[in-house]
Amino acid sequence: MKYQFFLDETGDHGLSFIDADFPLFLLCGCLIREDKLFELETAINDFKVNYFKTTDIILHSREIRRCEGPFQILFDLELKGNFYKDLNRIISTSGFVVIGSGVNKEKLIKTYGKASNDPYTLSLSFIIERLIFCLDQLDKDARVNIKVEKRGKDADNLLLAHYNSIFNKGTYYVSRDRLQKAISNLKFHSKRENIIGLQLADLCAYPLARHLLSPKVPYIPFDIVKEKMYCDRKGNFRGYGLKLFP
Repeated sequence: MKYQFFLDETGDHGLSFIDADFPLFLLCGCLIREDKLFELETAINDFKVNYFKTTDIILHSREIRRCEGPFQILFDLELKGNFYKDLNRIISTSGFVVIGSGVNKEKLIKTYGKASNDPYTLSLSFIIERLIFCLDQLDKDARVNIKVEKRGKDADNLLLAHYNSIFNKGTYYVSRDRLQKAISNLKFHSKRENIIGLQLADLCAYPLARHLLSPKVPYIPFDIVKEKMYCDRKGNFRGYGLKLFP
């Protein structure tokens, strides 16, 4: 069985500046079987046509929350309510699994200093390991393609170098052979390619980050995404489908 794994982020991964209101970097992956991906793409494109009369709109969490660009239509509160209801329904009923890893940059620097590892590479290592564990549960013979949203040449090269190191050497918990058996490739894609899976990862990333920053504050989007988390056999997602470091 073939799967696609879409990776996107929220927050800034750099350590030179820390936003006191959002000191977190989070990487979010959405794993979906190819037949389920077709169903998701059809549902999202129908949703776009319903609200924007075109499939060319890129669903971007930040713009949606701020009612920017094409999402200025959400200033109409009745329309906004229907928009979120329909989008939440699609996410709730679609068959995919979420794996997220957050790094609190403020605590990272206090614990390890500014010379500590890049938050993106830290998150990627965790997510790749959990991706393999998740595939072991779903189908040990599965193959997966990883798709990542482009961030810029230097940042993408850093990510690719770290991925290649993991892929060629394995990690403490996952051997090289296991990785190479499961992962077919990793490719970068620009936002303008309008890839539905990457938009899904973007929509899921912010609720995870918001929960990690304020776990006791109720947040409906997180409650929806939480049901998609990779969990252990007892239903626990902390440390499995969602990790916070340090």
